[in-house]
Amino acid sequence: MGRAGCCCRGAERLASPSLVRRFRPLLLLIIALCCGAHTGQCQVASPQCRIQKCTTDFVSLTSHLTPAVDGFHIEFCKALRAYSACTQRTAKSCRGNLVFHSAVLGISDLMSQRNCSRDGPTSSTHPEVQHEPCNYHSRTQHAHAHSHVHAHAHAHSHGHSLPVYLFCGLFGDPHLRTFKDSFQTCKVEGAWPLIDNDYLSVQVTNVPVVTGSSATATNKVTIIFKPYEGCTDQRVYQAVTDNLPAAFDDGTVSSGDPIHLSAGAEGATGKVRALWISERSPGRHVELHAGYIGVTVIVRQLGRYLTLAVRIPEELAQAYDATQDLQLCLNGCPGGERIDRAGHLPLPLSPAALGLQLQQQQPRRPSFSSQTQASPYGGTQVFSVEGAKERCREQLDVQDIYFHSCVFDLLTTGDANFTVAAYSAQKDMESLHPHRERWRIYPRGSATSTLHHLSPPFKRLAALLLCALSTALM
Repeated sequence: MGRAGCCCRGAERLASPSLVRRFRPLLLLIIALCCGAHTGQCQVASPQCRIQKCTTDFVSLTSHLTPAVDGFHIEFCKALRAYSACTQRTAKSCRGNLVFHSAVLGISDLMSQRNCSRDGPTSSTHPEVQHEPCNYHSRTQHAHAHSHVHAHAHAHSHGHSLPVYLFCGLFGDPHLRTFKDSFQTCKVEGAWPLIDNDYLSVQVTNVPVVTGSSATATNKVTIIFKPYEGCTDQRVYQAVTDNLPAAFDDGTVSSGDPIHLSAGAEGATGKVRALWISERSPGRHVELHAGYIGVTVIVRQLGRYLTLAVRIPEELAQAYDATQDLQLCLNGCPGGERIDRAGHLPLPLSPAALGLQLQQQQPRRPSFSSQTQASPYGGTQVFSVEGAKERCREQLDVQDIYFHSCVFDLLTTGDANFTVAAYSAQKDMESLHPHRERWRIYPRGSATSTLHHLSPPFKRLAALLLCALSTALM
């Protein structure tokens, strides 16, 4: 049999064996990252190859998992082993398929990162669905399975699809990441609703950080879980600076009947309430889990201020009426409240002015270096632009919008706690945001951002290069 052909004319001329051998590790990484998004442009045709089915099953098995829940590691490893077994079954028919080989390498890397053993139980791609009315994942799985049975009997039926989740986060001065992954920096002083629908209300209160600056930060969070018949009564959670409770306002820590949860630490199926609170770090990190509506909320206190991260099913986020349209997570900040300029975050012009202001506000303190010991939250100091970048690089190794927000906050406030806030906000986003390919957002005009908006000729060149590589590597 001859070598499988490539879809791009002229690619063979680019496939220099010496260059391929020299850059092989980097080229494999490029193929693994890019081919999933361009499967039609650089693919060896093979109708029997079922790698897409394997990947779809893996996504289905892991879409509801979150690292915040006990048993995540066990369930994720079981899903990886099932994914690996599926690729082995279709390996012969997927020979030469770049997406297949990228998936195999990806599975191997993930197994190493998660310390998953190659041998062990696997997740069933057709698990028995146990219908639990107060478990959102169970309800949607049941509806999905029922729609499949119905679709077989009625070929033109559209049925239910698996749930889509959305993410929203707020941290710093404050920086808002909306459901649409729009990143904004806003003033929004006072009380503002982040989410307000038929199931959940989340409101934050922001106060000025530095006198004379329009920047604010969050010192109060109010969350209302609305009553859901048969599952929970209404519960209210409130957190303010220096009071991050591990209970609702009425003193309870959970509500509703027990529901099944994914396998626990010992591999056995455990149960939790329909709504419950988990205290991860006393007074510093609390997580609220509403299993009956598929919602997870993370609240932290870092320094004097609070951060917030929310994951919610899209169908629930869209359940609101015209009187509830002011939702920052849904529609972003009003134009008059924006500090950034259409995605570009201008740095404060005069950090030195902040230093003078801090000296005027705290004349009795002998020096900024001594403030770290005197203040219960750590000290404030004057950062130069390069000094702020250096401090932020200690926590954030990728210069995305979280890094630039960190620099902005240090220059605006002089409060080094905002570095940890940006880092924690990024980690919370990574644990809750369902779409890994959307994690990174870069400021408008940056070199990295430009790469994400290549013109069609450059995209065609990238596809041509990938095809050349596939020819040389097969």
